[in-house]
Amino acid sequence: MTTPSAAPSADVVLIAGPTASGKSAAALALAERVGGTLINADSMQIYRELEVLTARPSAEEMARVPHRLYGHVSVREHYSVGRYASDAATALAETRTAGRLPIFVGGTGLYFAALTQGLAAIPPVPREIRDAVRVRREQLGPEAFFTALAARDPEAGRRLRAGDSQRVLRAMEVIEATGRPLSYWQSHAGEPVLAGLKLARFVLSPPRARLHALINARFEAMLGAGALEEAASLTGLDPALPAAKILGLRPLQALTTGQLTRREALVAAQTATRQYAKRQMTWFRHRMADWTWLEPVNSGNILPEILSHLL
Repeated sequence: MTTPSAAPSADVVLIAGPTASGKSAAALALAERVGGTLINADSMQIYRELEVLTARPSAEEMARVPHRLYGHVSVREHYSVGRYASDAATALAETRTAGRLPIFVGGTGLYFAALTQGLAAIPPVPREIRDAVRVRREQLGPEAFFTALAARDPEAGRRLRAGDSQRVLRAMEVIEATGRPLSYWQSHAGEPVLAGLKLARFVLSPPRARLHALINARFEAMLGAGALEEAASLTGLDPALPAAKILGLRPLQALTTGQLTRREALVAAQTATRQYAKRQMTWFRHRMADWTWLEPVNSGNILPEILSHLL
């Protein structure tokens, strides 16, 4: 490990960016340089059964520096942002006790919001209400269910789409359980996980053409690295589970059953990933505009830029 000429000027580093932007490689290089521990802030890389499809760090990469909150949850669990905040707080405390620099890295905006802005103190939703809401959506269909939600929670109607099944269900569950819309609870956020700490916050924003090329190339590489086998092993996964939304899962499952050709599945997965990256960037621009934005043109210029701000 190369010893830096000066100690980091922050207690915690956060590196956000769209999928395939190079943030994990940048964070790993930084951790090696400054004695850091990488703490996952990506809602898909938490799943232990999906190393390839979620582009989780390899065993070799994880051996180079400590990694936390990677592959620690089953795809069959309902893992919430509230549980993430609790797990992140534990990882943060243990990392600082070990004398290492916590480096949170990922692309999930809600996770970064929990870290830096706090979570809404939403009362627990009873299971019977969750089940009843899901049954109602199945009976009405996605469009009619979304219309019913928008009538009761106009703010959710403006922010969400009928196809955002997890978020639409969550909004209806909350209003059914509490009598108040989700926006009410979100305006009463609790203390952030990183409250009181000095933060160095970065968003990686590669040029669009380069990002699209990286996304396309990475998914082709995934096919050769076992992504198809991972997808086949999850046939029959409950579509209401968060893990069912993993990018590329459905097209690859359709490939295994012969519903799509290899080329059709690849194109569908690449297109969905590019669309997801666009949604990530929209979130970052709206919610993280005051972070330090970096525009890497290649993998070699990211670490020096981060170090120039951090040291």
